[in-house]
Amino acid sequence: MTDTLLLDSARHTTTPAMVCAHHHLYSALARGMPAPPRQPDTFLSVLEQIWWRLDAALDLDMIYWSAALGAAEAVMSGTTCIIDHHESPGCIEGSLDAIEAGCALVGVRVLPAYGVTDRWDNGTLREVTPATPMSDAARLGLSETENRLRAGKPTMVGVHAAFTCGDETLRAAADLAERYNVGVHIHVAEGPDDLSAGSRLAGLSRDNWLIVHAVHLQEHLRGTIVHNPRSNLNNAVGYARPARFSNPIALGTDGIGADMLDEFRLAFVAAKSSDLSTDPTTVWSWLQHAQELFPASRKDTVRWSYDHMDSPWHLAFSTGVHVRDVHIGGKAVVVDGEPVSFDLQEIRSKAAEQAARLHARL
Repeated sequence: MTDTLLLDSARHTTTPAMVCAHHHLYSALARGMPAPPRQPDTFLSVLEQIWWRLDAALDLDMIYWSAALGAAEAVMSGTTCIIDHHESPGCIEGSLDAIEAGCALVGVRVLPAYGVTDRWDNGTLREVTPATPMSDAARLGLSETENRLRAGKPTMVGVHAAFTCGDETLRAAADLAERYNVGVHIHVAEGPDDLSAGSRLAGLSRDNWLIVHAVHLQEHLRGTIVHNPRSNLNNAVGYARPARFSNPIALGTDGIGADMLDEFRLAFVAAKSSDLSTDPTTVWSWLQHAQELFPASRKDTVRWSYDHMDSPWHLAFSTGVHVRDVHIGGKAVVVDGEPVSFDLQEIRSKAAEQAARLHARL
């Protein structure tokens, strides 16, 4: 009888691995960065004062070690597959390969995209309208993407956001994705500055697109809505109300780690604060849908410290659940809560060195 109970408990503690449907792995080096020149007071100023400055300062060593650190933190929280969105306008060539290599050091699977934008012109920010011609940086980003697609490497076509791209660039990105039968990974209507995104993308979007954020989206777009509740709260852009869409929904973190159980709990609380009738199984389905976006996650397993991993009603109200073991493609990566296939301390040390270099540039 005791053996039977142990077997039943094991079945309830082991799950397929988690998937982060929208990450910015380079943000692993942002923690502790210097204060921005001016205190941001709008979403656009957050981008201008923080993220666009950081993007422009990245080089390949920073990109590699930030990916390795982000991947290590992901796998230690039960996430083995990451759909990443990257931007480094001063270091485009080789950037996606560096992300892939950093994740490979840990063993984590990654589907990267380079987020093209027309806002950079010879190293300086510029205003963008729908009529803005494609920038050299956007052209280089699309070329870098196509090189990987032509080589058969897992890649999506990335776009930063409609409001930082002219129509020429949006069409070129959609065309590239169509030619290689892959999706476009794009931020959509995250803040009020991108309100026109829905109308501009309506004729371009496809079912394999990732429509990230959609906080202020009013029009119907084809694709999966990727909800990032913690980031939306942090940037004060509002609650996206993802349940209002008929689209499939997945969960991402927008670069704030890759602890998808934690993101699920927050997503549930945020949803319930908007609609008291929200059922945790609905939000759990968003977490599970990400596994359909990255089917290789089903080849990976995670054993947890909790014996109700099959119950969203338990998990929505249970904190402190942690990873015991992780196997990626049958290979042990974490055993008894400790990494066994990579050196976590070395990764943290190297990432700290690169963070110091990055912060000095800022």
